[in-house]
Amino acid sequence: MTATVVIVGRPNVGKSTLFNRLIGRKLALVDDQPGVTRDRREGDASLGGRRFALLDTAGLDRAKAGTLEDRMRGQTEAAIDDADLCLFVIDARQGVTPMDRHFAEIVRKKGKPVLLLANKCEGNKASFTLGDAWGLGLGEPIAISAEHGVGLGDLYDAMLPWLDPYDDEEVDAAASPETSDAQEAAIAGLDDEEAREAALEKLDEAERLSEKRPLRLAIVGRPNAGKSTLINTLLGEERMLTGPEAGITRDSISVDWNWQGQPVKLWDTAGLRRKSRVNEKLEKMSVTDALRAVRFAEVVVLMIDAASPFDKQDLQIADLIEQEGRGLVIALNKWDAVEDKQKLLKYLEEEVGYLLPQIKGVALVPLSGERGQGVDKLMKAVFDMYAKWNSRIRTQKLNRWLAAMLERHPPPAPGGRRLKIRYMTQARNRPPTFIGFCQRADDVPESYIRYLVKGLRDDFDLGGVPIRFNMRAGRNPFDKGDR
Repeated sequence: MTATVVIVGRPNVGKSTLFNRLIGRKLALVDDQPGVTRDRREGDASLGGRRFALLDTAGLDRAKAGTLEDRMRGQTEAAIDDADLCLFVIDARQGVTPMDRHFAEIVRKKGKPVLLLANKCEGNKASFTLGDAWGLGLGEPIAISAEHGVGLGDLYDAMLPWLDPYDDEEVDAAASPETSDAQEAAIAGLDDEEAREAALEKLDEAERLSEKRPLRLAIVGRPNAGKSTLINTLLGEERMLTGPEAGITRDSISVDWNWQGQPVKLWDTAGLRRKSRVNEKLEKMSVTDALRAVRFAEVVVLMIDAASPFDKQDLQIADLIEQEGRGLVIALNKWDAVEDKQKLLKYLEEEVGYLLPQIKGVALVPLSGERGQGVDKLMKAVFDMYAKWNSRIRTQKLNRWLAAMLERHPPPAPGGRRLKIRYMTQARNRPPTFIGFCQRADDVPESYIRYLVKGLRDDFDLGGVPIRFNMRAGRNPFDKGDR
C-alpha cells in the first residue's frame, strides 16, 4: 500500500515549493505572500525510485474559532490524521519562531512519525540556525532547499522506511490522454479511408479492454456559486473549504472518487470573474490554474446561481468550454431557494438555446449542492455527456445521412457553380470531429456548415456536444469513377 505523506508548517515556509519539487511539476500555486494554499492538494510523488502520495496543506496559523483561517487549520489537522508520515517544514533563514514551537507541539501530540525539514538552506546561508531546531522535539533537522533541490538525498534516506518501491508491472500509459490523442491524430492522417476506419475501431476496442480510466470532471463557475460545497456533498465529507466568503478556493484541487462503481477524478477550481476585475497576481494565477483544469478535463460542470442565471461571465465560461472542445453540463445551483421552479426551468431552457446556440441541447440540471438534491441527476447527465463526447459514427451511415441532407437543402452555387460535397467521415471523437470533402472547400459558406452541424446534433443525439466540422478539398476515395 502506498504511503501518504503530508507537508505541514506555518505559512510561507516553502511547503508548496517542496510539494512541486517532489511531484516533479508546478502543480501548486506558489507566491511570496503567505497563505496562498488553503485546501489540501494531493499528488503522486517519487523520490529515489520510491513512490508515495503527497499532500500539500494550508499554513498552520493561530485564528479565532469559525474564521476562514480556523477552517484552514482544521483541514490541515485532518490531513495529518490521515497521513503515515509528516514533513514539518520551518524557514531556516528566520530560525525557529514561537509559532513553529506551538504547532510542533500540536503535531507531536498527533502521534504521527515526523521529519523536521529546515528549508531555504541553499548556500549555507542558514546553517547557524539549525541547532535551535532541536528544541522543537522533532528530532534532527534535515537541511534542504526546495527551490534549488538541495538536500533531497538526505530527505530520501530519512523517508526510506515509509516508502514503497515502484511496481514494474504498473502501466500508466493507459491513463494518459495525450497518448490516445496522438494515436488518433496519426490514424486520421491515413490516406486510405478503409484503413483509417479499421484503425480507429481497433483503438476504440483497445481502450475498452484496457483498465477502466477515471472520467476527468472539472467544476467551474463564478465565485461563490457553490462549487466546493457540491464537491463536499458528492464526496460525503468536508474535503474542500467552504464558507460565505467569495473566492475561498485558489488552487485547482483534484480528488479521486467513485460514482456507482465508475471512477471519477474531480477538480474543484477557483471562481472565474470577468477579466477586467482580475487585478491581483495571485488571482491571475488562480484563474490560469482553473483554465488548465478545464483543458485537462473531459466533461465540465458549469455551476450557475439560480438566483442570477446566465450572467455575462457564465456565458463566457460556457463559450470557453465549447472552444476547448469539452463536454458541458450546466448545474443550476441553489434551486431550493427558487419559488416557481417549473416556470423558471422552462424559461432557462429556452434562454440557453438562444444564448448558447453553439452547444444547443446542453443539459440543464437543477440542484442544491448544500442539501444534496439533484446530484444523482447531475452525475447521470455528466456520464450521458461523456458517452456522446466519445461517440463515433460509421462512415457508411454518415454518408447516407449526408445524401439526405444535401437533397433536403442543396449547397449554394457561388459564382453560378453549384458546390458538390461528395463525401464525409468522422476523423476522431473527443469531441466528435467530421471532415467533408468538396472540390471547392473554401467556398462552402459557414451558414451551410452550421446547417450540417445542426443536423448532426438532431439526428445522432449529440445535443450539447461541441462538434467540429471541417471542409477539405479532395476526391471521394470510394468513388472509382471520379477521375
